[in-house]
Amino acid sequence: MGLIKVILLAIALVSLAIFGLAIQIVLKKNGKFPDTHVGHNREMKKRGIVCAQTFDRVEQVKVKKEQKLKNLKLAK
Repeated sequence: MGLIKVILLAIALVSLAIFGLAIQIVLKKNGKFPDTHVGHNREMKKRGIVCAQTFDRVEQVKVKKEQKLKNLKLAK
């Protein structure tokens, strides 16, 4: 009996949280959540900070260029 009360209480709290988020979306100007992605933040761009995926992509391009230069053979 006690376990059922805890489960119902948890379901009620989660439902209340979801309902609160839905109300927040409806009442906001644009009706969207704020974009918290590192790559889209102006201040982060000014400091040269990028997300891990972008950093990885840039580093992979650098490595590919280095490999091409190492494998380059001169024709005689």
